[in-house]
Amino acid sequence: MVHHSGSIQSFKQQKGMHTSISEILKEKSLKPSRRSLPCLAQSQTHPTNLNHFLSVPLSPEPKPEVEGLSQSISTSCSLLPPQTAEDGKDHFVEESEVSTCETRADESFLLQKPVTRAKLEARTDSVQRKKPTDSSGLFFRDGKKRIDYILVYKKSSPQVEKRCTFEKNLRAEGLMLEKEPSLTNNDIMFVKIHATWDTLCKYAEQMNIRMPFRFHLRCRQIKSWLPRNPMKLDKEALPDLEETDCYTAPFSRARMHHFTINNRETFFSNSTRSRIVHHVLQRTKYEDGKSKMGINRLLGNNTYEAAFPPHEGGYKSRHSIKTHGAQNHRHLLYERWARWGMWYKYQPLDLIRRYFGEKIGLYFAWLGWYTGMLIPAALVGVFVFLYGLLTMDASQISKEICEANTTIMCPMCEENCEPWTLSDSCVYAKVTYLFDNGGTVFFAIFMAIWATVFLEFWKRRRAELTYDWDLIDWEEEEEELRPQFEAKYSRMERVNPISGKPEPFQPFSDKLSRLMVSVSGIFFMISLVLTAVFAVVVFRLIAMEKFASFNWYFVKKNWQFATSGTGVCINFMIIMSLNVYEKVAYLLTNLEHPRTESEWENSFALKMFLFQFVNLNSSTFYIAFFLGRFAGRPGKYNKLFSRWRLEECHPSGCLIDLCLQMGVIMFFKQIWNNFMELGYPLLQNWWSRRKMKKGGGGGQNVENKAQLPQWDKDWNLQPMNAHGLVDEYLEMVLQFGFTTIFVAAFPLAPLLALLNNIIEIRLDAYKFVTQWRRPMPARATDIGIWHGILEGIGVLAVITNAFVIAITSDYIPRFVYAFKYGPCVNKRCLQGYVNSSLSVFDMGELNNRNHSGYCRYRDYRAPPWNTVPYEFTLQFWHVLAARLAFIIVFEHLVFGIKSFIAYLIPDMPKDLCDRMRREKYLMQEMMYEAELEHLQKERKKNGKRYHHEWP
Repeated sequence: MVHHSGSIQSFKQQKGMHTSISEILKEKSLKPSRRSLPCLAQSQTHPTNLNHFLSVPLSPEPKPEVEGLSQSISTSCSLLPPQTAEDGKDHFVEESEVSTCETRADESFLLQKPVTRAKLEARTDSVQRKKPTDSSGLFFRDGKKRIDYILVYKKSSPQVEKRCTFEKNLRAEGLMLEKEPSLTNNDIMFVKIHATWDTLCKYAEQMNIRMPFRFHLRCRQIKSWLPRNPMKLDKEALPDLEETDCYTAPFSRARMHHFTINNRETFFSNSTRSRIVHHVLQRTKYEDGKSKMGINRLLGNNTYEAAFPPHEGGYKSRHSIKTHGAQNHRHLLYERWARWGMWYKYQPLDLIRRYFGEKIGLYFAWLGWYTGMLIPAALVGVFVFLYGLLTMDASQISKEICEANTTIMCPMCEENCEPWTLSDSCVYAKVTYLFDNGGTVFFAIFMAIWATVFLEFWKRRRAELTYDWDLIDWEEEEEELRPQFEAKYSRMERVNPISGKPEPFQPFSDKLSRLMVSVSGIFFMISLVLTAVFAVVVFRLIAMEKFASFNWYFVKKNWQFATSGTGVCINFMIIMSLNVYEKVAYLLTNLEHPRTESEWENSFALKMFLFQFVNLNSSTFYIAFFLGRFAGRPGKYNKLFSRWRLEECHPSGCLIDLCLQMGVIMFFKQIWNNFMELGYPLLQNWWSRRKMKKGGGGGQNVENKAQLPQWDKDWNLQPMNAHGLVDEYLEMVLQFGFTTIFVAAFPLAPLLALLNNIIEIRLDAYKFVTQWRRPMPARATDIGIWHGILEGIGVLAVITNAFVIAITSDYIPRFVYAFKYGPCVNKRCLQGYVNSSLSVFDMGELNNRNHSGYCRYRDYRAPPWNTVPYEFTLQFWHVLAARLAFIIVFEHLVFGIKSFIAYLIPDMPKDLCDRMRREKYLMQEMMYEAELEHLQKERKKNGKRYHHEWP
């Protein structure tokens, strides 16, 4: 349900220095450390029960020469089938296109064997739509070469020359290409890409990809008598993730004999192969020029329609996974992670990371960790709520309000409103006590400390994950410049201080001016939101008067609920209607022309957070800190536009309005997000399948989707969001703000967040596995800019909760009354508090002659018969001083506790540091022993004398 799929393994113990690798391997007391890539001697890249189409055939049957041709054959693109040898055994024949393409006609096929042009023309029509031999869609037509990447383009695209040059250069880099027409759309052509062994080794060395070292230690077997944790996945359900102790090192072709290479086809995992191919695609030129390279620019100018790694087959099977095993990793992820029945299980993070990459794996690890940490927060919040529920009838304030049948309150308006009795709001007062009781301060302090503990322990969890996933020594390589940045500043160059090469440069004056325009756009959008909030305030003022003078007695009696409820609903609709910030943030970020993709993503994410945060919380801040603060008094009310009097708080406090605002927005926003998050991809994919069945793309009328090859199935899925994980993180970070910032007013917020996240994890899992194309497996060591935003929210939460308790809640006035003005100071009771908090007004001073006598209103003012009528009393100043003192003490106390906890909790566990140093030492010993053994064997083989010392 929440976070990692298994516990962190015990650490290695050091017992002294070793001089030989044999002594290290024989040491029994050395406990193993689980690394992310299991030794292939014990665990293959794929599950042991994968079906035949994911295992490489040992002796494939000969395939037809041509199995899929387009309707027209390019007469200007000559086909040259050079021989390509792999491993010295398997010889493949592949087409090579010459880049002299002069027409728009497409070369829509590749040959496995050289054939004459006459044969080609004679067989073009007869084999145009023949189904590929490999029904799984994971291999080339020869059934041996695995598909590592898919490019999609339209035959009608005019960018033929760029495509020919790009594909020719891809072949020059060592990639093998094969083309296949779509079975569902005549205009779509797929380019299947396979990376040869030599290419994989070459770029794995360049990219410093860590691979399992030849020496390994077997893990100790867990005692069978230990009880099984129901939240963990069964070990037999994940045969691919057997725990082994494998040391990894950056791959090197010169020291290839040191690595565990039992099978070249499975040595590099599918995600690693796709990452290597993507690395090549980003750095291959399609025209002459410094910036004319990369698949991203080709996607931008519509040379290609899409580029993605293929899924590893279907995610469903006719057979049970318990009896027949998993067909592939995607099927395994669906059965053991993405299904709703797995909601209470830990996530298989290693398998998620292996299939989707470290960046997505870290997102689900963070989401699981956040969800798990919400459990204690939700429990404490429920206890605080239950405390209010159980003591509601015993509340002195509620009793006094419910029994105040003779207390006449001043009318809510001056024309058609009548005075009302305080006992009419009995229910309102009792509901207010549920969220404004003695546990409010405790829960606010608890949640501030909880936010710190959550972030500090996440740092430790992240350190353990980066170690397990071989990311400790990984540093993000220098990023490429964005094509838009290169195109804009191609004429301005400076020498890069790192690479020493000239590159486009953005002058400081230009950068500053663009940043100022972007900031102005941000403030304009924020002012638009504040204008919408102001409109909601006006609506509440009008609704307050209308409901207070309503003819229906039920509405007139409960005008507070009616005003707050309608105001919140209107505000929610405005929030959803103003949710157009994505386009504005996109335009403003592009206007800044960020240098790299990471800078662009960070700038875009920050703008999206600011827009959405202000949109969601501006009305909440108004209710928390402005509602009822400037209303004035009867006879001298402050009015908006000299027409509508400002809203005032209920005698039991303003906290119930804040609680209602948060509950409605949080509840409906989460329902809306979950519906749109799953509903939109489902509708889009349903529409694609519908068009596919009807042959809307001009292709064959496919009745059974299972007949389609994998590339066609993936093409009909939805691509991942263009902004990556920004939307996913943004939703959770905004929820974190709701859970912490105003939690003093709504203790059930952590519970709602917990229930939502349990659904969110499986919802995102289902979406990634079944509804989206497979995203590019990317590496990352942290959650990026979102960690800084979370820390900022934690600081803001302490400040806002201090002000909510001091200003919005009635905790401080009750505290001052109990200790200073109450009838039983020693016992600190609240008897007579309601009468003390209400002032007296002479209704004869109103212009309305229908009202006479005295009425009460919420304030600390002198009565009309006083020498200085309606002036603030001494109790008002005592309460104000207590409010300010509480804010200062609360903030300093909580910030001190947060800093002390952050100091006590190191970012990296000490035993993990010892384990890393131990492993570094062992790796040096292993490399020394392995190199010595290898050289000695070489000398012995050549008949030379050798010694035991280093040669």
